[in-house]
Amino acid sequence: MHDDRHLGVVYERVALPPDASPRQRRRVADKVRKKYRRILGSLASGKRKGLTSDERRVLALWPADVTDAELNRAKRRVRFQQGLADRFREGLARSGQWRDYIRDTLGDHGVPLALAALPHVESSFNPAARSHVGAAGLWQFTRSTGRRFMQIDHVVDGRRDPFISSYAAAELLSYNYSILKSWPLAVTAYNHGVAGMRRAVRKMGTEDIEAIIRGYDGRAFGFASRNFYVAFLAAVEAERNAEQFFGPVRMMQPRPELVVTATEFVPAEALAEAFGVSTATLRDRNPALLDPVWRGTKYVPRGFRLRIPARDGEPNPSELMARVPAEQRFSEQTPDLYHRVQRGDTLSVIAARYRTTQADLMALNGIRNRNRIRQGQVLRLPFSGEAPGPAIAEGAETYRVRRGDTLGAIAKRSGVPKSQLMALNNIRNPNRIYPGQPLILRPTSASDTSAPPVVMASVPPPPEPAPPPANEPAVEPDQMADVTEPAEIGEIAEVAEPAAVAGEPEEPVESALAVADSAGEDDQRLLADPADYLVASDGSIEVQAVETLGHYADWLQIRTQRLRDLNGFSFRQPVVIGRRVKLDFSRATPDEFAALRIAYHRELQEAYFTRHRVTSTTEHKLRRGESLWVLTQRRYKVPVWLLRQYNPELDLDRVKPGDRIVFPRVERVQDGAPDQPAMAEAG
Repeated sequence: MHDDRHLGVVYERVALPPDASPRQRRRVADKVRKKYRRILGSLASGKRKGLTSDERRVLALWPADVTDAELNRAKRRVRFQQGLADRFREGLARSGQWRDYIRDTLGDHGVPLALAALPHVESSFNPAARSHVGAAGLWQFTRSTGRRFMQIDHVVDGRRDPFISSYAAAELLSYNYSILKSWPLAVTAYNHGVAGMRRAVRKMGTEDIEAIIRGYDGRAFGFASRNFYVAFLAAVEAERNAEQFFGPVRMMQPRPELVVTATEFVPAEALAEAFGVSTATLRDRNPALLDPVWRGTKYVPRGFRLRIPARDGEPNPSELMARVPAEQRFSEQTPDLYHRVQRGDTLSVIAARYRTTQADLMALNGIRNRNRIRQGQVLRLPFSGEAPGPAIAEGAETYRVRRGDTLGAIAKRSGVPKSQLMALNNIRNPNRIYPGQPLILRPTSASDTSAPPVVMASVPPPPEPAPPPANEPAVEPDQMADVTEPAEIGEIAEVAEPAAVAGEPEEPVESALAVADSAGEDDQRLLADPADYLVASDGSIEVQAVETLGHYADWLQIRTQRLRDLNGFSFRQPVVIGRRVKLDFSRATPDEFAALRIAYHRELQEAYFTRHRVTSTTEHKLRRGESLWVLTQRRYKVPVWLLRQYNPELDLDRVKPGDRIVFPRVERVQDGAPDQPAMAEAG
């Protein structure tokens, strides 16, 4: 139990039972914390005589001239830190499995190799680690940040795979450095966010990490963020001198593996059989694949890089993939019929994922308020990739699709032509059937041939999500609008505590140094966004992309004309990205405004990254006659807000020839199966 500012002030070391649960640890910590808050409160009242032995001991931890005010502040800073020696030693042994791959990957991205020690701080190199704010895996990615660089959905969660997540971590760290130009700041931004560190630099007037740690007092810069870089340095020191601290440590070795890329959508059981391994082994080596894949309700996605044990004389990956029978290869994923709401889900994000609209979801599920969906709620989806199945008449002969079935095999067994099966069941794509689907083999019993086959009219796919309404243009009319497919924007879903992800432990696994701040959770979901969404002390904000005066007025609960008057804007004058605008906080506080603003951008970005991934960056030197907006819209095809995130200091309204612009390279996710980046092989 210690002071969270002066880490040398340690009030007491408390012995905990080795098998104590997290709840038991919290109870012990709360009891001891109350004890020392009471003691500090007594000393802060000016008491210096008649002290108890505990009061004398606590007072002696502080300088002789300590003030009552400082003791009163210390009362609010009592913190519990669990011992880490055993956990660090275990993590050190585990790290041997991935250390070489991580270092190679960091080196390929220009990231210092010392940062390979960062998972000691985040998870103790435990791929199953999961924090109370929903971060997961070796590198503790949140869903929103992780989705920028890897697939995270109900079929694949790349955070759970040490290889996929390590590649993504290298991408994120490299991005942080490209914005902040300082590795200590880039490392701290891994916890506190790029925007938070840019604010710290501006407020402190320095990039010196020590000055920032000692002097910066940002609203979300708590114990975790303030000590993150120091914890990283400590992890590097402990790793380099492991034998000194822990004695001999037996490092786990990398497992020799072969990487095989799935060229189509394939059932996991079919792959295991073709590769000559058990399904359990395939699951162990590919932790990113979630339960639906192993239950057989979803296929292994096309493009997924499967890892299997490497064996002497093993055929090459393409030969192994060729062993998969043609009838077990599918051109599309099995359709989604339902969606279980997860923590942080919104209707717009769900609609974007399944290529439907909020209106359709609300109508189909009887939802009246789009802002009130709850975690665990099961939503029926209005479009599953096929037209609805026909009504099954009484006496019809039917068959329920099982795992591994193909339409051709069913036709052969039943003696019903494949074309007739497709007509009877309204199937447009013969490769798109799914386990549990009822199929009509014959519309009536074999003895009754009078009834004609039932054929339903086909249902067209849903329209793309409509863009959010905007009251006024955010840029000049001749500048480009957002060229992606923005989803409709709504408030964040009202959900409770995180539910366990399928296949993950119910009890969250604490990170090694337990450094996740509970404060600033909204900011934590925008860690890779360098934009400053907070209100300055003078009541002004910096205009960001896809914002209008209408948005500001809505969040402030005032009329748009009031903002025009306050800033001297004419009726048709737009706000300009990067400029500052004064606001009126007569009906909303700055914190309330910032919360709504952050929620708006968080939802916009999460909807975008359900369908897109950042794969790399390229630097473009602007030539005479080139238009930044044309380059953004037609050549690189990225939204303005994402371009701005990679060039936060650039005045997009005043670019000139010779300016160097960093453009993110973005790929579109096709049916939940993006091409994964080429990565160094292990083993």
